[in-house]
Amino acid sequence: MSTVGRGQRRTRMIVGAGTAAVTLLALAGCTPGSDGDSGGDGKVTIEFAQWWEPELPDGEFRALIDEFEEANPDITVDLVSGPYASTKEQLFAGAASGTMPDVVGLDGAWVNDFASQGVIADLSALMKEYDYDDSELASQIQVDGSTYMIPVVNFVYPMFTNDDLLSQAGVSAPPQTRTEFADAAAKVSALGGDVSGWVLPLSLESPNGVQNDVMSWVWASGGSMLKDGQPDLTNDDVTSAVEYIGGLWDDGVIASGSFTMKEQDKVEEFTNGRAGMMIDSLAHINLIRETNPDLKFSISAIPAEDGYDGERGIPYASWGIGVAENSEHKEAAFKLVSFLMSEQTNSELSTMAKAFPGNSKSVPDFVNDDELFKTAFDIYQAGYPANEFTGLPVAEDLMRQFGEQLQAALDGQQSIPDALKKAQASWEAEF
Repeated sequence: MSTVGRGQRRTRMIVGAGTAAVTLLALAGCTPGSDGDSGGDGKVTIEFAQWWEPELPDGEFRALIDEFEEANPDITVDLVSGPYASTKEQLFAGAASGTMPDVVGLDGAWVNDFASQGVIADLSALMKEYDYDDSELASQIQVDGSTYMIPVVNFVYPMFTNDDLLSQAGVSAPPQTRTEFADAAAKVSALGGDVSGWVLPLSLESPNGVQNDVMSWVWASGGSMLKDGQPDLTNDDVTSAVEYIGGLWDDGVIASGSFTMKEQDKVEEFTNGRAGMMIDSLAHINLIRETNPDLKFSISAIPAEDGYDGERGIPYASWGIGVAENSEHKEAAFKLVSFLMSEQTNSELSTMAKAFPGNSKSVPDFVNDDELFKTAFDIYQAGYPANEFTGLPVAEDLMRQFGEQLQAALDGQQSIPDALKKAQASWEAEF
């Protein structure tokens, strides 16, 4: 097939397959396991629901799937693509009704819930059944000793700074300490208009801001929210970080609307030049550049507590992959998983996503091709990956419970120590 022909096909498949699949799911509630997905000729169609395609350069992910289909002519892949929040809602609805797509993009915070419900397949069993060598997998997310999610690519969450806003505010470089950050946030906020120093999403509907934007301050100074695997929210490290955030709130340097703001809202605020700083995934660099090519921004390590000189925990999140337990085409689904985790494909995907690969032998090109990502790689190498929510029971609910108490504290209904005590008690009940 010619290059032009393949490009045209990708466009049709993105618009046709993606839209048709979403419409079909919405109207009929049917899934890949329904009748008609495989015919007498042995050909099957599998659905792959994820939020990855919209965050990648246009057409590139579809091109990878085209390669898979060419190597596996009996398998057709329908991509069901949408924003993170929409994908999450679809998968949780599918989990409740037993109608998940064959292959699913996963966040590590969902894995324990889905595994406990029995709606995602035991990948350890599938790897054994299909004689898959897992020695090249950089990591696996397990529940009770079995793998349920494979991280395909991993993103660090550094600090993004709007270079122009900081310069206008008289801030010459990204802040490295909490004191420097508070000073920079105040100066940017003082510019007036609709500009704020920092944007903090605390939506309870999509509560991953607790993980990415709150606890990241704890991990950046070597702290932990756990002790011996159990909740430890009242320790000095967590208390210090949350009281610091409370101080920023009281100073009025945080963008308005935090209580209902989701991750995509945060990115929009920053991309549109209304926030001086945000903590965010490398996955959004392409999106920011495409949406606002004139925006000049930098990335740096999340500021640490004043005087801290140890290794900094680097928040990270993965594009994980799993297979639905209800899928009638598990062999075809696992072939797609294997393809995405192969050394060459994983190198290509991590390069286009500007992320760190899930295959230990894969090497992304971006480390040498793009200054921002080279900086991110340096930050990653200088610290250690930190995300204590991955694999915890009801991780999303833990974030939401913490967020509820934090909102009440920021709203003046209780003190931060009381908020942490109540969150500690509610977390203990879940463990």
